[in-house]
Amino acid sequence: MTPRFSPTPVPSVPLDLGAVRAQFPILETRVHGRPLAYLDNAASTQQPRQVIHAVSDYHQQYHANIHRGTYQLSRNATRMHDYAREVVAHFLHAAEPAECIFTRGTTEGINLVAASWGRANLAPGDEIILSALEHHSNIVPWQWAAEAAGARIRVIPVDEAGELQIDEYRRLLSPRTRLVAVNHVSNALGTINPIREIIDEAHAVGALALIDGAQWVAHGATDVQALDADFYVFSGHKLYGPTGIGVLYGKRSLLEAMPPYQGGGDMIEQVTFERTTYAQLPNKFEAGTPHIAGAVGLAAAIEWLQGIGFEHIVAHEQRLLQHATQRLCELPGLEIKGRARHKSALVSWILVDPPIGTLDIGMQLDLCGICIRTGHHCCQPLMDRMGIASTARASFGVYNDLDEIDRLAEAVAAIIAGAQSHPARTQDAPRPLAEGSRGAPVNADHYPLASAASPAAAAEEIAELFGLLPDWPMRHQQIMDLGERLPRMPDALKTEANFVPGCQSRVYMAARVRPDSNGVIEFLADSDAKIVRGLIALLQQLYSGQDAQAILAFDAPAFFTRLGLDEHLSMTRRNGLLAMVERIRRIAAQHGG
Repeated sequence: MTPRFSPTPVPSVPLDLGAVRAQFPILETRVHGRPLAYLDNAASTQQPRQVIHAVSDYHQQYHANIHRGTYQLSRNATRMHDYAREVVAHFLHAAEPAECIFTRGTTEGINLVAASWGRANLAPGDEIILSALEHHSNIVPWQWAAEAAGARIRVIPVDEAGELQIDEYRRLLSPRTRLVAVNHVSNALGTINPIREIIDEAHAVGALALIDGAQWVAHGATDVQALDADFYVFSGHKLYGPTGIGVLYGKRSLLEAMPPYQGGGDMIEQVTFERTTYAQLPNKFEAGTPHIAGAVGLAAAIEWLQGIGFEHIVAHEQRLLQHATQRLCELPGLEIKGRARHKSALVSWILVDPPIGTLDIGMQLDLCGICIRTGHHCCQPLMDRMGIASTARASFGVYNDLDEIDRLAEAVAAIIAGAQSHPARTQDAPRPLAEGSRGAPVNADHYPLASAASPAAAAEEIAELFGLLPDWPMRHQQIMDLGERLPRMPDALKTEANFVPGCQSRVYMAARVRPDSNGVIEFLADSDAKIVRGLIALLQQLYSGQDAQAILAFDAPAFFTRLGLDEHLSMTRRNGLLAMVERIRRIAAQHGG
């Protein structure tokens, strides 16, 4: 069933999408020989020429340190930095620029409030209310603050549609509530939360409200005074601006009462070894040399965005959302996660029939030139609430068009068709790999035997095969084929003790020293992602059945670089691969170190 969307006002003059797209040089890029379709805007938006040129011009003509220099170049840079703050204040409708603190992004803004306001105001028995929709960056800092103060965290639940249960929120509020911290828009589901109502209810019990606006500010107008937000945070890189720059808005009275977050240059009034006094806002919270170029780029991004107009942005992105929802709902076996009545331009889904891991979806779409995000989206409690490990997520920006959505739907349909024509094996008991598969045979206990005389020798065999494959798409397919042929790990071994953290998919590994051997290590492993199963097959070929000393002597990261995996696997996936290697090495170190 297709979600019901609220009607969106249509501007009298339509958006000139061709002119918008022409301002983004990266959209001319080709990936694996295909035109780029960038659909990961909830992670980071691309930058228009206006932003690129503003940052470049700053570096070429105006760069100097600010506030301290008496020379013209420094005064020019200072004016540009101060002007950027004025642009931000106007964008947020803040009462004054001094209420807008430059940070590295949303994460630092939340950490600043949790550390500074939390340290000064939380006490044992106090309560902080979060929601089940929160990003880890709006959970972990509050856990630290609560633990330090002896306070307690309460959580607003969500319903099956991904909407906050406001009645439950009201029941959580009490005189013990000191702060409510929620996102304006869910980065995982796209739910637009009733922020004004949430803030009003918090204020009614004497609590403050912090709003994570990272997923909102590029998609709708923001008025912190109309919302009556106590704190509001966002990041430049989700606003068509640079990375490493963001803003914490706070009411002046709150910011003035808070202790500094960091100590250093430019945040002080006077320093002696006996006592330090601090500068006025906003300098008190901006220790050290700031990201001047980032502030310049952020101002340029805001001015560019305001030139487009939010009435055009909202109408266009809602049209994209409705089209994407309709096209994906037509695909058999696809379930959309997050069906709130009010949504940002974002669609999360899983494939259940046939079941296909989201990591595999993302990597296969990459080969089609389509960029989406897969995983838990730094929302593991929300994933647990929905009973899933991850979703595939397409998120849209003002430069996306309907053709890109059609490409996405057609590519996902092809992935489903391919899985239906090659169903995954479902047997529990492992079996020897077929002749010519270049895998290792298994012993009587189903653990793979050594595939070569040493890990180094096995690595040469693998490298020889990969050397015959001329590009990443063919190497990717080889890894996927290995994953298809990898025997399934028995469910009895998929225990919490055998769970391997740090991987984007769910990975289990049962490693042991072979009975009656002198330090020979062997292991079984499995994952819900075929690409990870393929990497497991490579690890088994390298390590299983090998002597502990030889395992410890083998340089796995260098070998993965030799295969080109470091260029084509994300940092999270590389970390997951190395986490499996480290588990094997720990066992080897216990028996052969």
